[in-house]
Amino acid sequence: RKRDHPERTMGKKSRKIKGSNAAPPKQQQQQQQQQPPPQASPSPAAVPIYYPSDGPSDVELLQTTSTSLQSKLNQLTELGLANDRASFVSAFVPLDLPPSDTAAYLEDLTSAPEADGQWTNLVAEIAAIRCGRGVDRIEGDQMSKAVFFFTHPLLEKCDREVAFTCVNGEWRAEG
Repeated sequence: RKRDHPERTMGKKSRKIKGSNAAPPKQQQQQQQQQPPPQASPSPAAVPIYYPSDGPSDVELLQTTSTSLQSKLNQLTELGLANDRASFVSAFVPLDLPPSDTAAYLEDLTSAPEADGQWTNLVAEIAAIRCGRGVDRIEGDQMSKAVFFFTHPLLEKCDREVAFTCVNGEWRAEG
């Protein structure tokens, strides 16, 4: 479910030395100047999924407290980074989803005209909630159900929610 929030703005955190308005030391400035500029990605599918820290901040990342759900999110992220769409879908969809619907979902993520964009967005969402990036809150007991409310990592002003349920020890997306 998508909801637009025009009043919410996105911005990059700035690095500031706490308690001082001083510029960074000269050695740090020289190191920054020596680093080559980042290279542009050749395609949207090549967009990095892991989000490195840019230093201390007042923003906390909100991750699940469930080790089994965290493990599932790690697995899904690894499958996504490996571009293993069939294994991802098999590990992601609800257990009670009919095989024909599972096959159709995989087909949509593989050969539909918008497949690459959908795949990139899906993997980015899973990676974001795995590390807690942009997660506003998690509802549910996180033992049988967890609903993540977060800002989409690639689409501006796009709030998302993804629900997972645990059935017999197996976490799956809620259908």
